Amino acid sequence: MTALRRLAASMLFVLTPVSWAHLPAAVDGEPLPSLAPMLEETTPAVVNIATTGRALVAENPLLQDPFFRRFFDLPERPRERQTQSLGSGVIVDAEAGYILTNHHVIRRADRITVTLADRRELAATVVGSDSETDVAVIRVEAGGLQALPLANSDELRVGDFVVAIGNPFGLGQTVTSGIVSALGRSGLRLTSYQDFIQTDASINPGNSGGALVNLRGELVGINTAILTPAGGNVGIGFAIPSNMARSVMEQLIAHGEIQRGRLGVSAQDLNPDLAEAFGLGERSGVVITQIEGGSPADKAGLATGDIILAVNDRAVRQVSDLRNAIGLLRVGETVTLRVNRNGTTQELDVLIAEPELTTLQGERASPRLAGARLGMNEQRVGTDNVQRVTVLEVEPGSPADRAGLREGDAILSVNRLDVTDLREFRERSVGQQELLLHIQRGSGALFLVLR
Repeated sequence: MTALRRLAASMLFVLTPVSWAHLPAAVDGEPLPSLAPMLEETTPAVVNIATTGRALVAENPLLQDPFFRRFFDLPERPRERQTQSLGSGVIVDAEAGYILTNHHVIRRADRITVTLADRRELAATVVGSDSETDVAVIRVEAGGLQALPLANSDELRVGDFVVAIGNPFGLGQTVTSGIVSALGRSGLRLTSYQDFIQTDASINPGNSGGALVNLRGELVGINTAILTPAGGNVGIGFAIPSNMARSVMEQLIAHGEIQRGRLGVSAQDLNPDLAEAFGLGERSGVVITQIEGGSPADKAGLATGDIILAVNDRAVRQVSDLRNAIGLLRVGETVTLRVNRNGTTQELDVLIAEPELTTLQGERASPRLAGARLGMNEQRVGTDNVQRVTVLEVEPGSPADRAGLREGDAILSVNRLDVTDLREFRERSVGQQELLLHIQRGSGALFLVLR
């Protein structure tokens, strides 16, 4: 029997009004197509993630009035309630216990519990988290873990079959299938760095952080979001490509944070009129509109009006491609840009520099500082004005707020080491189990211990 006749025969069985329990295991001696063998190998690497944290309880506006609180002798500290959330994760290193998930799954979690496919429950710690790509790495300590290999997501094509594995609605591990509907999706207001895989495989609440795999059982993406008008799945889901997740993961494991570099250019997409004005036969690349003086781009010889065509041989079709390519490079890396200048194509090597640090989110220095935003402000010291690391704002109920930090606090030292700028403050805070902060508050000073 030809392959076509065998396919028709198998379709006949599917269309026949009989229960699935009575479908044959084989047709003409050949087994029916099934994803089961692949899933038996991949599903043990996908885990359930449950978190608990704290959030402020909404109050009557009257209770937020300081005079009203003092009059009725009400406590100043806002009331809180415990929060719980569910998500998914993917084991990517069985020996070290590293698990990839979404930043929003573990954001502000006080406790993270990972449930494996074999029902073991393990406490997890945060290795690092990046809100700008929505990627996080957590770690568990256990034996007998199984990891998924990461595929090269650049090789994905629209129409490739994919399978989403996760924990939607807290029901337990669930598998859905579909195809890659589109690649390189951006402009979704989900994250700062966007290069999403779009799929019609169902991705529902709780699938966040789960695996998007190809038919070889390799990880091609981390499920992150759905586009829906009514809160349910309508066949438009998005996943972070495995190459982007791998790049972020490697930095988080190595440094606990992302050390994004700076190129120092402003650019815009090419429309048909601009492409014609620059003498381009096709709309390919982005045009440089401005260059920062003294920046890596300036030092490398880039000029306003140059058309950037590629970064390290990866094509640049729009500004988001350039932003993603540079944003995922490490500080100190040398990148090769292919540019079109006055009709001539040339390559320029650029050394990526560290960005200027003007503000710092507290969690980028330490989880104990989450909820605080720090910057540099002038403080009066004797007869002089001195720039000092200053708490610009503190989110009520956050770890920084509970630790006692207040807006306007100037931080003089960390663990008895003086700090003079944000970079120094971050370097002396990252990875510390305990922070002893020396703080100037108004005309006085105090020490705070953050554990």
